[in-house]
Amino acid sequence: MAGYSLGIKELDEILGNIREGTNIMMIGPPMSSKDELLNLIVYNGFINGNSSIIVSTREPGERFFEWFERNGINISDASIGVVDCVTKTLGMGAPETERIKRASSPVDLTGIGVKISQFFEDFVMKRRIPQNRLCINSLSTILMYSNLQTVFKFLHVFTGRVKAANGLGIYVVEDGMHDQQTITTLQQLFDGMIEVRASGEHHCVRVVGLTPKPTPWFEYEIEGNHLKLQECK
Repeated sequence: MAGYSLGIKELDEILGNIREGTNIMMIGPPMSSKDELLNLIVYNGFINGNSSIIVSTREPGERFFEWFERNGINISDASIGVVDCVTKTLGMGAPETERIKRASSPVDLTGIGVKISQFFEDFVMKRRIPQNRLCINSLSTILMYSNLQTVFKFLHVFTGRVKAANGLGIYVVEDGMHDQQTITTLQQLFDGMIEVRASGEHHCVRVVGLTPKPTPWFEYEIEGNHLKLQECK
C-alpha cells in the first residue's frame, strides 16, 4: 500500500502508512528540538526517494543544508528545494540556485507561493517523482507578518496542492504564540497533528488524528540523525 512514513520507528509502527495527500500540523513549544524532528522526517523522505520542498522563515537555505550534509546526505543528489524567506530580508544579495529560491520576506506570500509552485512543477510534473513532501517552518513566523485570513487562504491553496499531488505536508506552529481561535481556524486545513510538549527537563511527542485514538506520548532525544524514544511515564 502506497503511503508515507515519518521515519520514527515507534510512531510508524502505530500509524502504519500515512495516506497520500495528508497535511499535518506540528505544534510545540520553543526550544523543543522541533526543527531537528522535522529535519529527521525530511531525512527519512530522502532515504525513501521522496522530494522535499521546505519553506524556511528562520534561517537561510544554505544553513538549512548544513544539517543534512553533516548527517550524510549528499545535497547535490537529493531532490530538495528550499524557499528561503530570510536572506533577502537581511539585505544579503545571494543569488538563487537550482535548489534554493529566495522570497523577499515571510510577508511575501505571493512570492513564496510562486517559488513553491516552481518546485512542485519540477518535482511532480517534469521529473515525475512519485512522492513529494512540503514542509513550512514556520507558520508562526508568517503569522507575525500577515493576518489569519490571508494565511488561511494561502494555506488552503497549498494543502490542496499537497492533496492533488498525493504528497505529505507538515507545517510547524509555535505553541503559546497564538490564541486558541487561530489554532482552531488553522486546524480545519489539517488531517492530524504532531504534538510536542515539555515533560520536566525533556520533551515528548505524539500524533493525533491519523488513527482512531492518539498515539501514546513518547519522550525523545535527538543526536545527529539518530532519535531515541521511550514512552513517557
